Amino acid sequence: MSGQGGPAATTTTAADPPPPPPPRRLLRASRMARRRPELLCGAAVLLAAAFLVALKVTCSRAKDVTMPAKLPVNFFSPTSPVVDFFLGQLDHAELVRRDSEVTLFFFYAPWCGQSLAARKDIEKVASSLADQVLFVSINCWWNQGKCRKQKYFFYFPVIYLYHRSFGPIEYKGPLSAVYIERFVRRVMRPLLYISSQSGLQRFLSSYEPGVLGYFEFNASPQPPGYLTFFASALHSLNKDYLGTIHFGVITDKLIAKEIPLTHSGSVYLHRHVNASLLFPHEAMNYTAENICRWALENQETFVRWLRPHGGKSLLLSNELKKGPALFLFLPFDPLAEDQPLVDEISSLALAYNSCNRSAPEKPGTDRPGAGETSSPAGPFPPAEPFPISRSPCCNTVVFPPQLPAISRTHNVCELCVNQTVGVQPSRLGGLHCSFFEIEAALDSFYLKERTFVRVVSKTAARCSNFLSSYSPFSYYTACCRTVSGGMMRSLWGSPKAPPLPPEDVAFPSHGKGWREKPSLSMPHIEDRSGLLLDGAVMGSAVTGLSCRTNKTLNLYLLDSNLFWMYAERLGAPRLAPTKEFAAIVDLKEETHYVLDQKQALLRPHLETFIQNYSALYSPLKRHLAGNQRSACFGAQHGIREVATDTFQEVVLTSNKDVLLLYYAPWCGFCAALNHVFIQLARILPDNFVVARVDVSQNDLPWEFMTDHLPNVLFFPRQRKDQSVKFPEEFPATLPNLLRFLLRHASPPSSSSPCLKECRVSLLEREIRRLRAEIQALREGQASLRAQLSESREKERRLQQESRVLREQHEALRSQREHLRGLCDQKSRELQGLAGKLQELAGASETLLAENTLLKVLLASTGEGEKEEGTMAELDTDSTQEEASLALPAAEDEDDSAHLETTIASEHGRENWTEQPT
Repeated sequence: MSGQGGPAATTTTAADPPPPPPPRRLLRASRMARRRPELLCGAAVLLAAAFLVALKVTCSRAKDVTMPAKLPVNFFSPTSPVVDFFLGQLDHAELVRRDSEVTLFFFYAPWCGQSLAARKDIEKVASSLADQVLFVSINCWWNQGKCRKQKYFFYFPVIYLYHRSFGPIEYKGPLSAVYIERFVRRVMRPLLYISSQSGLQRFLSSYEPGVLGYFEFNASPQPPGYLTFFASALHSLNKDYLGTIHFGVITDKLIAKEIPLTHSGSVYLHRHVNASLLFPHEAMNYTAENICRWALENQETFVRWLRPHGGKSLLLSNELKKGPALFLFLPFDPLAEDQPLVDEISSLALAYNSCNRSAPEKPGTDRPGAGETSSPAGPFPPAEPFPISRSPCCNTVVFPPQLPAISRTHNVCELCVNQTVGVQPSRLGGLHCSFFEIEAALDSFYLKERTFVRVVSKTAARCSNFLSSYSPFSYYTACCRTVSGGMMRSLWGSPKAPPLPPEDVAFPSHGKGWREKPSLSMPHIEDRSGLLLDGAVMGSAVTGLSCRTNKTLNLYLLDSNLFWMYAERLGAPRLAPTKEFAAIVDLKEETHYVLDQKQALLRPHLETFIQNYSALYSPLKRHLAGNQRSACFGAQHGIREVATDTFQEVVLTSNKDVLLLYYAPWCGFCAALNHVFIQLARILPDNFVVARVDVSQNDLPWEFMTDHLPNVLFFPRQRKDQSVKFPEEFPATLPNLLRFLLRHASPPSSSSPCLKECRVSLLEREIRRLRAEIQALREGQASLRAQLSESREKERRLQQESRVLREQHEALRSQREHLRGLCDQKSRELQGLAGKLQELAGASETLLAENTLLKVLLASTGEGEKEEGTMAELDTDSTQEEASLALPAAEDEDDSAHLETTIASEHGRENWTEQPT
């Protein structure tokens, strides 16, 4: 067996076909990978990248949940003269700009409130200048527009102007139609062409800085340097959108010599006080940027326009840090050709800053200086210096109406300082000098006023010499006379003279009293317009005042039509008939003065205002901001609420002892003293006043301000100047305050001998009442403790009940979960039984169908047997056929019997049902 099996196995193995050799391409690839493995790495990297790309493309991405932006619509109406590129077509706007000489671009955002507000102003300007300027608006917020992709603005709207190829010139002024139109007109005509001496005079008479250029147009239509000078004028507008520097061009050689300008291309900067300048061609390159920078650095600016950008602008704060400031609010129309009020203020500023002790030169005159512009000849001769030594230093002083405490017989005096002998009285308003020099003599004269009035006659002016007490001058002369009542009423600014103070008014050396304002009780330099007699012409007393005092003012102008909110913060009324206001603010000295609202904003009133501020002892009254709080608290608890307007009446002029509390709403320690002062107000008698003042909302005179809160001051009756501060080392309790009041209160008068006994009895009654209140408070405290213990017991019982309820709740929750699980299990079992019943119903239907089919088959089988019997009887002759037919019949019977048995068994098996356990 083994010998036969071995060869057979060998034969079968030999018959198997050998494995096929590897393809040639694979062999080549393997050889290449062995030789250059970097190719295999590159292929792997490429396959990985392709896989990642396919994965990224085929994977599902999250749907974009944001709605696409709606298409923008027209910002300006179709009938507007403004061309609106609301889809941000910046390239189309640039193409349109090439066909216009001056173009205004208005970049906006549809959602911006300032853009919406400026839309009407832009349309208004476009309606008036549409035939000369192209107005284009561009939506720079549409994300699919080119403006959004190329421009990066941090605010809207943005206004650009183009003058041919020069630009953009950004406008940063107020978004008002008149200001925008003025700026556009300045861009349209940046140069003023001067062709006559009268035009030159008008140009030089302007108080604004002016730059003149001389160019000869005879040899060339565009002389060298003209386009550069033209570009410098536009460049100045780009640097200074206010356009404070005016540029002019002279084409006549004879007119140019008046300045003097002799060479074509020369540039001249006109200045009123300092020497005028020529552009230094040797030191600087002749470019538009250099000319503009040179003009801005060397210009004279005595009054400056301020245009804050918003209600919280820091522009005013930055200007106040430079020194004392005089803010002048006046209505201003930028498109008006003449501005008389602005010119008057500018002339005042020019005179105020003229520091050569000479009368200020009129605008348009040029003085030779230490520069290269000095010229001995010309139609504008220099002003001759004012010889101070030729005339005495005099000024007119107005005194208050006659006072009972001082037997004054004259009300107007003329003071002349530095006089060694008496002088004859001159006409009122005839001779005047510097304000600083006369102020020192004014204080000395006021101190010696009682001696002087004894020798003065009522019918004639009288002059006397006095030795100054503390002024730097040796002598001064006082010449006094009486002025009629009508003129004095005009000086005091009221139809009636001020009321006479009581006899107990005491005047200190500096002229201040408790019941009189400094302006009424102290001699001061008044407006001289009412003292002009016989048409006398006076010189300006503020000439050069900025250089003769250490309180030099910076003058600022603001348009009251736009920035009246700042005037209201400085003390102007909200509903003023004319929006004119002037205020002096000194941030370093913390002083704030306001010009009387009854006086118009004219030069004489401003001169007086400036002079009184510059005085050594200024008679101006500091403006105090006040806010009267609701007196509901004081009315309920007997504490008087004091404000700035009521401080004088309630505290200083009251005939009662006043205890004043300084507080602020944010001070927590102040609020803790309220109950103490309420009890104190109930205890003290009627001759005591308990008051409080909110120092965060009400300004008080400097001598009554405080540097910390809370603070308590006591003002005794009839001794208000001897106010006493509550000591800080003692707590502000009711007993300490009572001891403090009893110690410093006014002593009882001799006319009331029983005052001490009455006070003792009153205090005893108050002490008994306090003890009763304390007893009632203790009883109330005991009842509150009982109620508190009862409420704690109830709380404990409620906590126990809540704990039991929580446990029951947890038990019910666990039972509910168990029942829910049983319900889910029974539901699953019922679902299984229902499925099985459905299967049984289907099987029953199938069996019924098969049973019917079998019955049909059996019926057909019986009929076949009957036919075969008939055939057997009829065919008796053929025995072989009968025999052959008998055998199949028997087989068929056996088959039918077997089939019936099989069907019965199958029917029984299908009808069997498994019983559930």
